Amino acid sequence: MAEPVKVLIVDDSALVRRLLTDALSKDREIQVVGSAPDPFIARNKILELNPDVITLDIEMPKMDGLTFLKVLMQYRPMPVIVISSLTQTGSQKALEALQLGAVDVFPKPSGSYSVCDDLTSLIEKIKAAAKTKIKIKRDSAGIGVKQSVQAGETAGRNILDSGTNNPAANPGVSSVRVPSTGLVNQPQRFPDRGRRYSIKKVILIGASTGGTEAITQVLTALPKDLPGICIVQHIPAYFSAAFANRLNSMCALEVREAKPGDKVKPGLALVAPGGFHMLLKWQPDGYVVELSQGPPVHHQRPAVDVLFESAVKVGAAKDALAVIMTGMGSDGAAGMLKLHQNGAFTVAQDEASCVVFGMPKEAIKLGGVSKILNLSQIASFIDSYATSIALKLNNMV
Repeated sequence: MAEPVKVLIVDDSALVRRLLTDALSKDREIQVVGSAPDPFIARNKILELNPDVITLDIEMPKMDGLTFLKVLMQYRPMPVIVISSLTQTGSQKALEALQLGAVDVFPKPSGSYSVCDDLTSLIEKIKAAAKTKIKIKRDSAGIGVKQSVQAGETAGRNILDSGTNNPAANPGVSSVRVPSTGLVNQPQRFPDRGRRYSIKKVILIGASTGGTEAITQVLTALPKDLPGICIVQHIPAYFSAAFANRLNSMCALEVREAKPGDKVKPGLALVAPGGFHMLLKWQPDGYVVELSQGPPVHHQRPAVDVLFESAVKVGAAKDALAVIMTGMGSDGAAGMLKLHQNGAFTVAQDEASCVVFGMPKEAIKLGGVSKILNLSQIASFIDSYATSIALKLNNMV
Protein backbone atom coordinates (compact mmCIF):
# COMPACT_ATOMS: atom_id res chain seq x y z
CA MET A 1 0.00 0.00 0.00
CA ALA A 2 1.18 3.53 -0.77
CA GLU A 3 2.46 5.73 2.02
CA PRO A 4 -0.32 7.74 3.70
CA VAL A 5 -0.67 11.44 2.98
CA LYS A 6 1.00 13.34 5.82
CA VAL A 7 -1.08 16.29 7.00
CA LEU A 8 -0.21 19.22 9.25
CA ILE A 9 -3.17 21.16 10.72
CA VAL A 10 -2.55 24.89 11.33
CA ASP A 11 -5.35 26.59 13.28
CA ASP A 12 -5.48 28.73 16.41
CA SER A 13 -8.61 26.94 17.67
CA ALA A 14 -7.88 23.87 19.80
CA LEU A 15 -11.42 22.64 19.07
CA VAL A 16 -10.94 22.83 15.31
CA ARG A 17 -7.55 21.13 15.53
CA ARG A 18 -9.13 18.28 17.49
CA LEU A 19 -12.15 17.97 15.14
CA LEU A 20 -9.95 17.87 12.06
CA THR A 21 -7.47 15.45 13.62
CA ASP A 22 -10.21 13.05 14.73
CA ALA A 23 -11.95 13.18 11.34
CA LEU A 24 -8.86 12.72 9.18
CA SER A 25 -7.35 9.99 11.35
CA LYS A 26 -10.27 7.71 10.47
CA ASP A 27 -8.91 7.28 6.95
CA ARG A 28 -5.98 4.86 6.65
CA GLU A 29 -4.63 6.76 3.64
CA ILE A 30 -4.14 9.92 5.71
CA GLN A 31 -1.77 10.48 8.65
CA VAL A 32 -2.09 13.63 10.76
CA VAL A 33 1.56 14.18 11.67
CA GLY A 34 1.00 17.26 13.82
CA SER A 35 -0.83 20.51 14.46
CA ALA A 36 0.11 24.11 15.19
CA PRO A 37 -1.77 27.08 16.69
CA ASP A 38 0.11 29.75 14.68
CA PRO A 39 2.44 30.08 11.66
CA PHE A 40 5.61 30.33 13.75
CA ILE A 41 5.04 26.96 15.38
CA ALA A 42 3.86 25.66 12.00
CA ARG A 43 7.22 26.67 10.52
CA ASN A 44 9.07 24.40 12.95
CA LYS A 45 6.61 21.56 12.36
CA ILE A 46 7.03 21.83 8.58
CA LEU A 47 10.80 21.60 8.83
CA GLU A 48 10.60 18.75 11.35
CA LEU A 49 7.75 16.67 9.91
CA ASN A 50 7.86 17.44 6.16
CA PRO A 51 4.08 17.15 5.63
CA ASP A 52 2.58 16.49 2.21
CA VAL A 53 -0.42 18.80 2.77
CA ILE A 54 -1.23 21.65 5.17
CA THR A 55 -4.69 22.74 6.26
CA LEU A 56 -4.46 26.45 7.02
CA ASP A 57 -6.70 28.79 8.98
CA ILE A 58 -6.81 32.40 7.77
CA GLU A 59 -7.47 34.30 11.01
CA MET A 60 -4.61 33.52 13.41
CA PRO A 61 -2.45 35.37 15.98
CA LYS A 62 1.10 36.62 15.29
CA MET A 63 0.67 36.23 11.51
CA ASP A 64 -2.49 35.85 9.46
CA GLY A 65 -2.91 32.91 7.14
CA LEU A 66 -2.67 34.91 3.90
CA THR A 67 0.68 36.41 4.89
CA PHE A 68 1.94 32.97 5.90
CA LEU A 69 0.74 31.54 2.59
CA LYS A 70 2.72 34.16 0.65
CA VAL A 71 5.88 33.28 2.54
CA LEU A 72 5.20 29.55 2.27
CA MET A 73 4.82 29.70 -1.51
CA GLN A 74 8.20 31.43 -1.78
CA TYR A 75 10.32 29.39 0.60
CA ARG A 76 8.56 26.02 0.73
CA PRO A 77 5.84 25.72 -1.95
CA MET A 78 3.51 22.89 -1.00
CA PRO A 79 -0.19 21.94 -1.22
CA VAL A 80 -2.38 24.00 1.10
CA ILE A 81 -6.10 23.66 1.83
CA VAL A 82 -7.55 26.79 3.39
CA ILE A 83 -10.05 26.39 6.22
CA SER A 84 -12.30 29.45 6.13
CA SER A 85 -15.43 30.72 7.85
CA LEU A 86 -18.73 30.75 5.96
CA THR A 87 -19.03 34.52 5.91
CA GLN A 88 -18.69 37.09 3.16
CA THR A 89 -15.30 38.22 4.49
CA GLY A 90 -14.14 34.65 5.04
CA SER A 91 -15.15 33.65 1.52
CA GLN A 92 -13.38 36.61 -0.05
CA LYS A 93 -10.19 35.80 1.85
CA ALA A 94 -10.48 32.15 0.85
CA LEU A 95 -10.61 33.16 -2.82
CA GLU A 96 -7.60 35.42 -2.29
CA ALA A 97 -5.80 32.41 -0.81
CA LEU A 98 -6.60 30.40 -3.95
CA GLN A 99 -5.14 33.22 -6.01
CA LEU A 100 -1.98 33.10 -3.89
CA GLY A 101 -1.52 29.38 -4.46
CA ALA A 102 -3.80 27.40 -2.11
CA VAL A 103 -5.30 24.45 -3.97
CA ASP A 104 -8.71 24.26 -2.29
CA VAL A 105 -11.00 25.62 0.43
CA PHE A 106 -13.10 23.96 3.13
CA PRO A 107 -15.69 25.39 5.55
CA LYS A 108 -14.38 26.02 9.04
CA PRO A 109 -15.95 23.63 11.59
CA SER A 110 -17.30 24.87 14.93
CA GLY A 111 -18.53 23.39 18.17
CA SER A 112 -22.05 23.00 16.77
CA TYR A 113 -20.85 21.37 13.56
CA SER A 114 -19.39 17.89 13.23
CA VAL A 115 -16.72 17.86 10.54
CA CYS A 116 -17.46 14.14 10.21
CA ASP A 117 -20.69 15.11 8.40
CA ASP A 118 -18.47 16.28 5.53
CA LEU A 119 -15.66 13.80 6.09
CA THR A 120 -15.70 12.34 2.58
CA SER A 121 -15.41 15.77 0.98
CA LEU A 122 -12.54 16.84 3.23
CA ILE A 123 -10.63 13.60 2.71
CA GLU A 124 -11.05 13.81 -1.07
CA LYS A 125 -9.74 17.39 -1.04
CA ILE A 126 -6.66 16.36 0.94
CA LYS A 127 -5.92 13.41 -1.33
CA ALA A 128 -6.34 15.65 -4.37
CA ALA A 129 -4.10 18.30 -2.80
CA ALA A 130 -1.36 15.71 -2.24
CA LYS A 131 -1.27 15.13 -6.01
CA THR A 132 -1.15 18.77 -7.03
CA LYS A 133 1.75 20.61 -8.61
CA ILE A 134 2.82 23.86 -6.98
CA LYS A 135 5.28 26.54 -8.01
CA ILE A 136 6.32 29.95 -6.75
CA LYS A 137 3.64 32.51 -7.60
CA ARG A 138 4.92 35.61 -9.38
CA ASP A 139 3.54 39.09 -9.78
CA SER A 140 3.10 40.96 -13.08
CA ALA A 141 6.77 42.01 -13.04
CA GLY A 142 7.90 38.40 -12.75
CA ILE A 143 9.04 38.93 -9.15
CA GLY A 144 8.57 36.09 -6.67
CA VAL A 145 6.10 36.42 -3.82
CA LYS A 146 8.97 36.90 -1.37
CA GLN A 147 9.84 40.21 -3.00
CA SER A 148 6.22 41.36 -3.14
CA VAL A 149 5.48 40.88 0.57
CA GLN A 150 4.81 44.30 2.05
CA ALA A 151 7.16 45.99 4.54
CA GLY A 152 4.71 45.38 7.37
CA GLU A 153 5.18 41.65 6.89
CA THR A 154 8.98 41.73 7.14
CA ALA A 155 9.03 39.85 10.44
CA GLY A 156 7.56 36.84 8.69
CA ARG A 157 9.75 36.84 5.59
CA ASN A 158 12.27 34.36 6.89
CA ILE A 159 9.82 32.19 8.78
CA LEU A 160 10.50 29.28 6.46
CA ASP A 161 14.08 30.07 5.51
CA SER A 162 15.83 26.88 6.58
CA GLY A 163 19.14 27.73 4.98
CA THR A 164 18.09 27.83 1.34
CA ASN A 165 15.74 29.86 -0.82
CA ASN A 166 15.64 27.05 -3.37
CA PRO A 167 12.37 25.09 -2.90
CA ALA A 168 13.71 22.17 -4.92
CA ALA A 169 16.35 21.64 -2.25
CA ASN A 170 13.65 20.80 0.27
CA PRO A 171 12.52 17.16 0.37
CA GLY A 172 9.16 16.39 -1.23
CA VAL A 173 8.93 19.65 -3.17
CA SER A 174 10.01 18.60 -6.67
CA SER A 175 8.13 18.56 -9.97
CA VAL A 176 5.60 21.17 -8.91
CA ARG A 177 3.62 23.97 -10.55
CA VAL A 178 0.33 25.87 -10.52
CA PRO A 179 -1.26 27.68 -13.48
CA SER A 180 -0.89 31.44 -13.33
CA THR A 181 -3.71 33.41 -11.76
CA GLY A 182 -6.14 35.35 -13.90
CA LEU A 183 -4.99 38.48 -12.06
CA VAL A 184 -1.34 38.07 -13.06
CA ASN A 185 0.08 38.41 -16.58
CA GLN A 186 -3.46 38.24 -17.95
CA PRO A 187 -3.48 38.24 -21.78
CA GLN A 188 -5.26 41.07 -23.51
CA ARG A 189 -9.02 40.57 -23.57
CA PHE A 190 -10.52 39.73 -26.93
CA PRO A 191 -12.73 42.55 -28.28
CA ASP A 192 -16.47 42.37 -28.75
CA ARG A 193 -17.47 42.00 -32.40
CA GLY A 194 -21.25 42.25 -32.13
CA ARG A 195 -21.64 38.55 -32.88
CA ARG A 196 -25.09 36.90 -32.80
CA TYR A 197 -26.04 33.30 -32.16
CA SER A 198 -28.87 30.83 -32.32
CA ILE A 199 -30.64 30.59 -28.96
CA LYS A 200 -29.61 26.92 -28.92
CA LYS A 201 -25.88 27.63 -28.75
CA VAL A 202 -24.32 27.08 -25.32
CA ILE A 203 -20.88 26.74 -23.70
CA LEU A 204 -20.43 24.28 -20.80
CA ILE A 205 -17.42 24.34 -18.46
CA GLY A 206 -16.51 21.93 -15.66
CA ALA A 207 -13.57 21.98 -13.23
CA SER A 208 -12.45 20.98 -9.75
CA THR A 209 -9.10 21.30 -7.93
CA GLY A 210 -7.25 24.31 -9.33
CA GLY A 211 -10.34 25.27 -11.29
CA THR A 212 -11.16 28.59 -9.66
CA GLU A 213 -7.98 30.17 -10.98
CA ALA A 214 -8.07 28.29 -14.28
CA ILE A 215 -11.63 29.47 -14.92
CA THR A 216 -10.63 32.98 -13.89
CA GLN A 217 -7.78 33.00 -16.39
CA VAL A 218 -10.10 31.92 -19.20
CA LEU A 219 -13.14 34.08 -18.46
CA THR A 220 -11.21 37.31 -17.85
CA ALA A 221 -9.74 37.04 -21.37
CA LEU A 222 -13.11 36.60 -23.08
CA PRO A 223 -15.35 39.27 -24.61
CA LYS A 224 -19.01 39.74 -23.78
CA ASP A 225 -20.43 38.69 -27.16
CA LEU A 226 -20.42 34.94 -26.51
CA PRO A 227 -23.17 32.33 -26.25
CA GLY A 228 -24.52 31.68 -22.77
CA ILE A 229 -22.09 29.86 -20.47
CA CYS A 230 -22.86 27.36 -17.68
CA ILE A 231 -20.08 26.59 -15.20
CA VAL A 232 -19.77 23.80 -12.65
CA GLN A 233 -16.83 24.23 -10.29
CA HIS A 234 -16.49 21.89 -7.31
CA ILE A 235 -16.73 24.40 -4.49
CA PRO A 236 -18.42 24.43 -1.07
CA ALA A 237 -21.74 26.18 -0.55
CA TYR A 238 -21.45 29.95 0.02
CA PHE A 239 -17.95 30.16 -1.49
CA SER A 240 -19.58 29.85 -4.93
CA ALA A 241 -21.35 33.21 -4.56
CA ALA A 242 -18.08 34.94 -3.68
CA PHE A 243 -16.40 33.22 -6.63
CA ALA A 244 -19.10 34.37 -9.05
CA ASN A 245 -19.03 37.91 -7.67
CA ARG A 246 -15.27 38.11 -8.01
CA LEU A 247 -15.47 36.94 -11.63
CA ASN A 248 -18.23 39.46 -12.35
CA SER A 249 -16.01 42.30 -11.11
CA MET A 250 -13.18 41.19 -13.42
CA CYS A 251 -14.87 40.02 -16.64
CA ALA A 252 -16.51 41.69 -19.63
CA LEU A 253 -19.11 38.93 -19.36
CA GLU A 254 -21.79 39.18 -16.71
CA VAL A 255 -21.11 36.40 -14.20
CA ARG A 256 -23.45 35.41 -11.39
CA GLU A 257 -24.38 32.48 -9.22
CA ALA A 258 -27.25 30.63 -10.85
CA LYS A 259 -30.81 30.79 -9.53
CA PRO A 260 -33.67 28.43 -10.50
CA GLY A 261 -35.16 29.46 -13.83
CA ASP A 262 -32.27 31.72 -14.89
CA LYS A 263 -32.18 32.04 -18.67
CA VAL A 264 -29.01 30.96 -20.48
CA LYS A 265 -28.31 33.88 -22.79
CA PRO A 266 -25.43 35.54 -24.66
CA GLY A 267 -23.10 37.61 -22.51
CA LEU A 268 -23.99 35.76 -19.30
CA ALA A 269 -22.06 33.07 -17.41
CA LEU A 270 -23.94 31.16 -14.70
CA VAL A 271 -22.01 29.45 -11.89
CA ALA A 272 -23.64 26.47 -10.16
CA PRO A 273 -24.19 27.19 -6.45
CA GLY A 274 -22.26 25.04 -4.01
CA GLY A 275 -24.50 22.27 -2.73
CA PHE A 276 -26.75 22.22 -5.85
CA HIS A 277 -26.55 20.36 -9.13
CA MET A 278 -27.21 22.57 -12.18
CA LEU A 279 -29.18 21.18 -15.16
CA LEU A 280 -30.24 22.57 -18.52
CA LYS A 281 -33.92 22.67 -19.44
CA TRP A 282 -35.35 23.74 -22.81
CA GLN A 283 -38.18 26.25 -23.11
CA PRO A 284 -39.64 27.70 -26.33
CA ASP A 285 -37.46 30.81 -26.06
CA GLY A 286 -34.22 29.09 -25.03
CA TYR A 287 -32.49 27.23 -22.21
CA VAL A 288 -33.02 27.86 -18.52
CA VAL A 289 -31.22 26.24 -15.59
CA GLU A 290 -32.74 24.07 -12.90
CA LEU A 291 -31.10 23.47 -9.52
CA SER A 292 -31.32 20.18 -7.66
CA GLN A 293 -30.20 18.86 -4.29
CA GLY A 294 -30.21 15.30 -5.56
CA PRO A 295 -27.59 12.81 -4.36
CA PRO A 296 -23.92 13.76 -4.88
CA VAL A 297 -22.31 12.34 -8.01
CA HIS A 298 -18.62 11.39 -7.70
CA HIS A 299 -18.93 12.73 -4.12
CA GLN A 300 -19.75 16.15 -5.60
CA ARG A 301 -22.74 18.48 -5.65
CA PRO A 302 -22.63 20.29 -8.01
CA ALA A 303 -21.30 17.63 -10.38
CA VAL A 304 -20.04 18.25 -13.90
CA ASP A 305 -21.59 15.02 -15.18
CA VAL A 306 -25.05 16.19 -14.11
CA LEU A 307 -24.75 19.37 -16.20
CA PHE A 308 -23.22 17.61 -19.21
CA GLU A 309 -25.75 14.78 -19.23
CA SER A 310 -28.67 17.20 -18.85
CA ALA A 311 -27.44 18.97 -21.99
CA VAL A 312 -27.57 15.67 -23.86
CA LYS A 313 -31.08 14.91 -22.59
CA VAL A 314 -32.50 18.24 -23.81
CA GLY A 315 -30.88 17.89 -27.23
CA ALA A 316 -28.26 20.60 -26.74
CA ALA A 317 -25.21 18.50 -27.63
CA LYS A 318 -25.00 19.38 -31.31
CA ASP A 319 -25.08 23.08 -30.41
CA ALA A 320 -22.68 22.91 -27.46
CA LEU A 321 -19.01 23.51 -26.78
CA ALA A 322 -17.95 21.64 -23.63
CA VAL A 323 -14.70 22.25 -21.76
CA ILE A 324 -13.31 20.07 -18.96
CA MET A 325 -10.50 21.49 -16.87
CA THR A 326 -8.17 20.68 -14.00
CA GLY A 327 -9.47 18.46 -11.20
CA MET A 328 -9.11 15.15 -9.40
CA GLY A 329 -11.26 12.14 -10.21
CA SER A 330 -13.48 11.39 -13.19
CA ASP A 331 -16.44 13.77 -12.82
CA GLY A 332 -17.46 15.06 -16.24
CA ALA A 333 -15.71 12.35 -18.28
CA ALA A 334 -18.79 10.19 -18.90
CA GLY A 335 -20.94 13.22 -19.61
CA MET A 336 -18.38 14.63 -22.01
CA LEU A 337 -18.30 11.32 -23.91
CA LYS A 338 -22.08 11.46 -24.34
CA LEU A 339 -21.87 15.07 -25.51
CA HIS A 340 -19.13 14.15 -27.99
CA GLN A 341 -21.10 11.18 -29.32
CA ASN A 342 -24.12 13.44 -29.87
CA GLY A 343 -22.31 16.14 -31.83
CA ALA A 344 -20.75 18.51 -29.28
CA PHE A 345 -17.26 19.89 -29.76
CA THR A 346 -15.33 18.96 -26.63
CA VAL A 347 -12.10 20.36 -25.17
CA ALA A 348 -9.86 19.05 -22.38
CA GLN A 349 -7.13 21.00 -20.60
CA ASP A 350 -3.72 19.42 -21.10
CA GLU A 351 -1.62 17.76 -18.41
CA ALA A 352 1.12 20.39 -18.45
CA SER A 353 -1.19 23.19 -17.34
CA CYS A 354 -3.44 21.23 -14.94
CA VAL A 355 -3.01 21.43 -11.18
CA VAL A 356 -4.43 17.88 -11.12
CA PHE A 357 -4.69 15.99 -14.40
CA GLY A 358 -7.59 13.80 -13.31
CA MET A 359 -10.90 14.83 -14.88
CA PRO A 360 -9.38 15.78 -18.28
CA LYS A 361 -7.30 12.60 -18.31
CA GLU A 362 -10.37 10.41 -17.74
CA ALA A 363 -12.33 12.22 -20.47
CA ILE A 364 -9.43 11.71 -22.90
CA LYS A 365 -9.14 8.01 -21.97
CA LEU A 366 -12.85 7.48 -22.72
CA GLY A 367 -12.42 9.00 -26.19
CA GLY A 368 -14.80 11.88 -25.54
CA VAL A 369 -12.43 14.77 -26.35
CA SER A 370 -12.24 16.57 -29.69
CA LYS A 371 -9.23 18.74 -28.81
CA ILE A 372 -6.62 18.99 -26.02
CA LEU A 373 -5.42 22.50 -25.19
CA ASN A 374 -3.08 24.23 -22.79
CA LEU A 375 -4.82 26.53 -20.32
CA SER A 376 -3.26 29.52 -22.10
CA GLN A 377 -4.99 28.49 -25.36
CA ILE A 378 -8.53 27.86 -24.12
CA ALA A 379 -9.83 31.44 -24.17
CA SER A 380 -8.53 31.99 -27.70
CA PHE A 381 -10.16 28.78 -28.87
CA ILE A 382 -13.52 29.72 -27.30
CA ASP A 383 -13.36 33.11 -29.01
CA SER A 384 -12.55 31.51 -32.38
CA TYR A 385 -15.31 28.95 -31.91
CA ALA A 386 -17.78 31.76 -31.18
CA THR A 387 -16.75 33.55 -34.36
CA SER A 388 -17.26 30.42 -36.45
CA ILE A 389 -20.77 29.69 -35.18
CA ALA A 390 -21.78 33.37 -35.33
CA LEU A 391 -20.71 33.64 -38.95
CA LYS A 392 -22.79 30.62 -39.86
CA LEU A 393 -25.87 32.24 -38.37
CA ASN A 394 -25.19 35.66 -39.84
CA ASN A 395 -24.75 34.18 -43.32
CA MET A 396 -28.25 32.79 -43.06
CA VAL A 397 -29.96 36.13 -42.31
